[in-house]
Formats: sequence, structure tokens, C-alpha cells
Amino acid sequence: MKFYIIAGEASGDLHASNLIKELKKLDTTASFRCWGGDLMQQQGAVLVKHYRDLAFMGFLEVIENLKTILGNLSFCKRDIIDHKPDAVILIDYPGFNLRIAEFLHEQKIPVIYYISPQVWAWKQSRVKIIRKVVDKMIVILPFEKEYYANRGVEVDFAGHPLLDALAEGSTGLALPDDGKPIVALLPGSRKQEIKKVLPLMLSVIKEFPSINFAIAGVSSLGEEFYRKLMADDKIPVIMNKTYDLLRQASAAFVTSGTATLETALIGTPQVVCYKGGLASYLIARQVIKVKYISLVNLIMDTEVVKELIQNELTRENLASELKLLINDTTYRRDMITNYDKLRLLLGGKGASAKAARVVVDFLRSKQN
Repeated sequence: MKFYIIAGEASGDLHASNLIKELKKLDTTASFRCWGGDLMQQQGAVLVKHYRDLAFMGFLEVIENLKTILGNLSFCKRDIIDHKPDAVILIDYPGFNLRIAEFLHEQKIPVIYYISPQVWAWKQSRVKIIRKVVDKMIVILPFEKEYYANRGVEVDFAGHPLLDALAEGSTGLALPDDGKPIVALLPGSRKQEIKKVLPLMLSVIKEFPSINFAIAGVSSLGEEFYRKLMADDKIPVIMNKTYDLLRQASAAFVTSGTATLETALIGTPQVVCYKGGLASYLIARQVIKVKYISLVNLIMDTEVVKELIQNELTRENLASELKLLINDTTYRRDMITNYDKLRLLLGGKGASAKAARVVVDFLRSKQN
């Protein structure tokens, strides 16, 4: 089978790469062409566009880059038609991927959506589009299956692929062992969010001389990008080894997104951080329909981890939370106990293999 896969960010690259690995086990002749990243390419996919050239964050940023986005859409449509895939697999990234799905539906090319857009949080009207243009939805959060099934979408729950990614273990990271606890700083993967969040994360360092801090970096941005935002060059920037860093960390500051869930599944106590452009934030407040911004709290439906959002994300609040995370044993224990409950809800290991089996069985059923 010939697959075309579209992922628009780092987490999508990770999960798509694991899906490719499992699809190759089921179909040894399978070929892959993709929009994604290095991990998909390492699995043998032909990389058409890297996600670092696709990541636009917030309402205003999208408007400012609209010409580029429209150009990418046109190019992607042409490339799919030229490639003639048996199916297109879309990984999250809804602003782009749903437009591609509408085009594919018109062209009668099967559309499989793996890792649902968070329509239950905002833009619930997208469900109508999904019902019309997506042939198979594969979800990774337990409450999503019922949500889609109740709205007439053909859906399967595969479990969360992060459990597979984390099961692969350490790739090796040796940090200085001077007896001090380590706090991991995860400022995100997009330039816009890192510029807003990282300086605030770094602002607490002088208050904690007995703690070592380390930044989880993205190599595609380059270390120099991070250094320009830092006053202290002694803080290490650890590229592409976020999981290893979290495993060694006593606590973490984590920008809202998939990283909050990754941190929880590894078991590191955390505080969730978010700060966007004012206009984008005000618009988001009007349209987002959920109580929390972190996946940990959303899945558990209670505040497991503290969320510092917009004006609450200050040096004082970060310092206060860090003292709790490091020193308050009850606070840490309660958070870790809830992390254990979270793992059970997510369905255990094997999600990528289950998703691959759904894809192959679905396509074979259409061929018969």
C-alpha cells in the first residue's frame, strides 16, 4: 500500500513514526510519503515538508502567515494527486488537515484521521466536516470514542501512543551529578511560544541556587535560538532528549500541550505554563469550551497539576509552585498517585500497533 501522511508538529512526527513502524510490520511492501519530521524520515518515509516550516501559533500568527499557509495547501493537494496514494493518514493539525480532508473526499481518496483534533474543546462545528469527509477516525483519548460515536462518526479507540514511545526507554543522557535536584524547563516547540514562556521560566533561577536547571530544546531551532533568550550561559540546553531529561528531573515547568501528558506519564511533578499574544488569548477565552488547558487535567477531569495561564504566569507564581513541587512531599505524592490513575485510563501499551491494524483492516475491507 502507498500511504501519504501529514503531521504538522513534533508530537505528530513522533506518533506518525511509530505508526509507520507498525504498518511496515503488517505490510512489508508499504511505502510512505509525508509532511512531518526527522522521526518519520528515519522510518523510511519520503519527507516532503518539515513541520518546522508549518508551525504557526495563535489566531494573529495564522493571519499574518496566511499566504504561506494557502501556498502549502495548494502544493500539498498537487503532491497528493501526483503521488496517487491508496490512503492519506492525517495526524491532528486540524486547521490544515481538515482542508486537505475536504479535498481528498472530493477526489475519492480514503481519509484516515489518527489523533483527533480537539473538537470537544473548541470549534465543535468541525465534527460536521469530519463526519462528511473522514472515512475512519482513530482516537487516543478514552472519552473521544463516545464523543464521536454519538455524533455519527466511524471511530476506533487505540489507546495513547505516548505509552509506546515511553516504553522504549532511555537513549542515554549523562547530566552532572552534584547531588542537586534537577528541574526541567520545557518551553514548547514553536518559536512564538518559546519567546514568551522561556524568559519567565528562567526568571526564577536566582531564587534556587541549590537546584540545577536544564532546558529541553528542539534541534531544528538550533541552540543559538535558546541562548539569545538566556542571561546565564551555564544552563544546559538538552536537544531532542526530553524524555531522558524528565526521567532525571525532580520537577518540571511545562508549556501546555502534549508535553504535559508526556511529563505525567514519565512521573515527573510539574506546573503547566501558557502565555500567548493578548489578542489571541482573548479570542481563545471566548471559544474554548473546557475547564482546563492541560491534557492531564482534561482526561482526569480534575486539577491534578497546577495551570499558570497568561497573567498568572509570573516569576512569583512559578517560584511558589516550584517550592511545593520540590519540598512538599504530600503535594508530590498526590500528583504522582493521580499520574498512576491516568495511565490506567489511557489503555496501556500497544496503541501504535492497534492503530496500524485498524488502518490495514479498514483499507482491506474497502478493497473487498
